[in-house]
Amino acid sequence: MDENLHSPQRWLIELRMSHVDLDGLIDRHAPSLRDDDLALRRMKRRRLLLRDEIARLERALQPPEPA
Repeated sequence: MDENLHSPQRWLIELRMSHVDLDGLIDRHAPSLRDDDLALRRMKRRRLLLRDEIARLERALQPPEPA
């Protein structure tokens, strides 16, 4: 069971949850963060990095296509 906690599939789930959480945070706080453009840009950059990591991991987990 312990190996399940560190599996790539588990990490993918964690990344997706983090992305959704950050997306919601940005949506809720974007109007109030208009004055703090740097904080908003940092959150959006983090969200993009999460999305890129999710895509990379999804590609790694997909079986290779037959030739």
